[in-house]
Amino acid sequence: QVQLLESGGGSVQAGGSLRLSCTASGSSFDDLNMAWFRQAPGKEREGVSCRSRTGATTDYADSVKGRFTISRVADTLLLQMNSLQPEDTAMYYCAASTDRYSRCSLGPAHFEDWGQGTQVTVSS
Repeated sequence: QVQLLESGGGSVQAGGSLRLSCTASGSSFDDLNMAWFRQAPGKEREGVSCRSRTGATTDYADSVKGRFTISRVADTLLLQMNSLQPEDTAMYYCAASTDRYSRCSLGPAHFEDWGQGTQVTVSS
């Protein structure tokens, strides 16, 4: 089992930026397909961005394209979030999969391991 730990959440005003980080233990980072999800109160969990374990493929939800960037630095998964809007307010989760295939997915069913989440609040 992979243990994931997110950090970097907080409260910002609309137009501001935050950078989320996710570290993993229990598996080599090179073996993990990873993604960021978010869940707002009363809403379903939605995929925000994903990265295949090779890094060859990344993808974004339409709502964040052009504003969010997923990347890996050493053994940390990052999500740079710019031009934040109140609708980005949610709990953000890091997810990982040891799927034998290197793939990028925004579907939560493809991930076995989840972090505890970090709260992002954007005020208008």
